[in-house]
Amino acid sequence: MDKKNALRAGALAAGTTLMMLLMTSPALALTRDDGDDPGTGLSVMETLGLFVVAPAVLFAVIAGLVMVLDRSTDREPKAKTKVKGKTKGEAPAKAGV
Repeated sequence: MDKKNALRAGALAAGTTLMMLLMTSPALALTRDDGDDPGTGLSVMETLGLFVVAPAVLFAVIAGLVMVLDRSTDREPKAKTKVKGKTKGEAPAKAGV
């Protein structure tokens, strides 16, 4: 039964991969389409600014706003309370034994 399921899963994966490859083939086309009007390319600095610096600044602004506008009153770490009579390795006592 395992062999049959493995064969079915392999056929499904192969079929899915084949369909994805067939559907993405137009994306790999080298010929220009009608109405295609690409702009000028980005420089290295523009690319880094758009894809690295801008998201980092946006993250920092959001994190800063969350920290500044946080109205939580409990800022101190909570003290751990110790339970008397129990240690890590000790099993709990059973009643009636």
